[in-house]
Amino acid sequence: MKAIDVFLKVITFGELKSFMSVYVTTIGYAIYVPSAWDHMDKVTILSHERIHMHQRKRYGALWFSFSYLFLWTPTVFAYFRKKYEQEAYEETLRCVASTGGIHYIEDKLFKDSIVTCFTSPQYFWTWPFKKSIEAWYDITVEKIRKELFS
Repeated sequence: MKAIDVFLKVITFGELKSFMSVYVTTIGYAIYVPSAWDHMDKVTILSHERIHMHQRKRYGALWFSFSYLFLWTPTVFAYFRKKYEQEAYEETLRCVASTGGIHYIEDKLFKDSIVTCFTSPQYFWTWPFKKSIEAWYDITVEKIRKELFS
């Protein structure tokens, strides 16, 4: 993880400084937790990471890893990373709503924190179209509202 931390600092031009302290990373079926793990919502995070494990199983380890890291590009237009993370973040949103209430995921600051994951160094500038990520988020919140609260 220390080597990945250094690599991420280099490729994000020093923008991703908190990898070792706040980012949970799944490689294969191993989950690597940050130094802040004791203060994190473990159920929600593990549910998110479980989705990545299912994706790996569904698509195969080689395809999942290659497509997550490199297709269509490693940065800016990383379609498959966007797709995989949207699926995992849907589970994150579902967990947060089911344990804390729908108002948590309707909160603008919470929404912005998720949208930022896709459009910032957090996931290596996965997708440049912020409005499309915001639209996906809104559709997902509505879907979860209907699933859990109708």
